[in-house]
Amino acid sequence: MTPQTTFLIIAPVAAGKVEALRTFLLGMTLEPGLADPENALLPFGRFDRLHVARLFVVEVDTWRDIAAHGVEAKPYPPQLAFLGDIDGDRESFLAELVERAGDGLRQIFAFCEGFDPGTDLLAWMRLRNVEEAANYVNMRGRTVRQVREEVALRRALSERLPALVEAHGTANPVRLHEALEAFVRDEQRAGRLTLTPPEPMALDQALRHYAEKFGVPLLLLLATPLVIVAAPFLYLRLRRLERSDPEVLPRPDDARIVHLSTFEDHDVTNPFSAAGDLKPGAFRRNAATLFLFLLNYSARHIFDRGYLTRVQTIHFARWVFLDGKRRMLFCSNYDGSLESYMDDFINKVAWGLNLVFSNGVGYPSTRNLIKGGAEREDKFKRFLRNRQQPTEVWYKAYPGLTAFDLAENGRVRQGLEQPPIGARALRHWLSRL
Repeated sequence: MTPQTTFLIIAPVAAGKVEALRTFLLGMTLEPGLADPENALLPFGRFDRLHVARLFVVEVDTWRDIAAHGVEAKPYPPQLAFLGDIDGDRESFLAELVERAGDGLRQIFAFCEGFDPGTDLLAWMRLRNVEEAANYVNMRGRTVRQVREEVALRRALSERLPALVEAHGTANPVRLHEALEAFVRDEQRAGRLTLTPPEPMALDQALRHYAEKFGVPLLLLLATPLVIVAAPFLYLRLRRLERSDPEVLPRPDDARIVHLSTFEDHDVTNPFSAAGDLKPGAFRRNAATLFLFLLNYSARHIFDRGYLTRVQTIHFARWVFLDGKRRMLFCSNYDGSLESYMDDFINKVAWGLNLVFSNGVGYPSTRNLIKGGAEREDKFKRFLRNRQQPTEVWYKAYPGLTAFDLAENGRVRQGLEQPPIGARALRHWLSRL
């Protein structure tokens, strides 16, 4: 199985260059926020391992909110973030970026502190790469190549099926399936279709996978006695904080909402980028660290086949600590509008949002960690909108395709290679075409 990995290059923008950088980034787009896959600086579409990527300026407007906790508020320098989700290992992909788009990257990073014409680009990016605390992939092991091959397969089968129905009728689905199999074999021999077999999981990858899959529950089991002893004290501390932590939820400015909306809804999928402070104190930092560790484990070993709990519309998402865990960056790629995305989470997994995001400054107050918070829809949406960042450049390797489409294409291929048993199951498979 080819694993999906990530990169996040983040660096402070040089003083006085933020607006010039934003203008420069917009020159890489077809519409505000939507990348031109063949833009001259960074032609995303030529990197066949790249699923999604984005470039944007992280400039948090909510930095003053932490003063409500009695902590001195200090502004953060604006930062440029360049991140993506890829097939295979990060090191070889970064090297490929430098080799094939080095000149364009140099022009982009020239807006950042500590970068000059003589800088070793690859070393500079490696040094500024930030690991995520948690990462979600809709379908682990599904590569860009597989996505594109399965799109072509489904299209070819859909175009061929009417002629076969006309020739053979619909009474015998087995015969239709056999005819489609023969058609695909002919197309493969002619080079018009390719169906690359999935790579087997390498031994070292398999050992790490199963060590983590079974090791983490074992460690949690061994820690149970300590947790039982500590639980009453932790609970009392939690409730004290929940009662005293201030909500900071001003209504977002209308002009800001209009500005953010110009970067949305250019495709069936949208990016979401947000950043904000964590609440001060070791309890909140440790809670966020623990829950993101458990989220990352769940995303890798439980919710790795198209679902994040009950939510099915997310392609990729990640949670990243910044500035020594003083801040958190959240980036996702989701199907539909932002309103429907927020509603999906609120209605299906508000408790999960509370576990992680309630550790953020200004979050709607919770009860016993999982109640309240995101259940208070208007306040939760204010919290997110106030921390949302415009995504100046966003790329997706397969525009127009939702997560549901990708799953359906995979089922079509599976049904071709492993014929469903029985006429009813075969007819159901044929209906997907």
